[in-house]
Amino acid sequence: MSKFKDASKKIAIHLALVITIVITLAFLFLKVFLPSYTNHGQTVTVPDLEGYEFEQLDDFLKERNLRYEITLDSGFNNELKPLSVLKQNPKAGNKVKNGRKIYITLNAKNAPLIKMPNLVNSPLKNAQEIIANIGLVRGEIVYVPDIGINVVLEQKYRGRSIREGFEIPKGSQIDLVVGDGLGNQILDVPNLIGMDEVDGEFLIIGSGLRMGNINYVQTDSVPQGTIILQNPPAGAEVRTGDPIEVWISDLSRNSNF
Repeated sequence: MSKFKDASKKIAIHLALVITIVITLAFLFLKVFLPSYTNHGQTVTVPDLEGYEFEQLDDFLKERNLRYEITLDSGFNNELKPLSVLKQNPKAGNKVKNGRKIYITLNAKNAPLIKMPNLVNSPLKNAQEIIANIGLVRGEIVYVPDIGINVVLEQKYRGRSIREGFEIPKGSQIDLVVGDGLGNQILDVPNLIGMDEVDGEFLIIGSGLRMGNINYVQTDSVPQGTIILQNPPAGAEVRTGDPIEVWISDLSRNSNF
């Protein structure tokens, strides 16, 4: 009987030792090894990288124990410098582990080209919505005498009229010439021949008319930048806000005259 008790006692002691060893190893694995392996409790707050230039990223993120990778995607924001950070993932403010990789989308180096829509004869409100939706910026609104109130009469880019389909960089500013609803007056077309381009345009606008197509022609007999032809001709009767087309000498262009 005593032998049975001794054997049971030894088994119990061995079993207790095994359980103790298992518990100790489990504790060491869960509380020591696993947290060390996964950097448990060591987190970094993701900084806001928007607007940072590409050259600044490496040093800036290394100081914060983070890494980065540039994605193949790109976008464009004309308010940010080329190759600056446009988007990031994870977002700023998130808590991540040391060494986490931040995925970066850069602002395109060159603005993508978009085709100019036709805004002429559109209500001003609709034209402004179209400009915003396709990534352009509404610039100056110039009211001129015309029977169509708040109707777009002309669309301009960098001071020049542009037609539908003309390619311009995304984010460009588009100026609009708009009717004021007072276009019933009959006017005589002023004589523009011999004037330079700036003075001619000033006279056209000051006369209640508007600048139409501008054509450049090559000629050796007239100084460059001089108006040599106009349509309608001087003295013709037109309505307020009607366009005046002009031909201007330009030695650098091929002759279209």
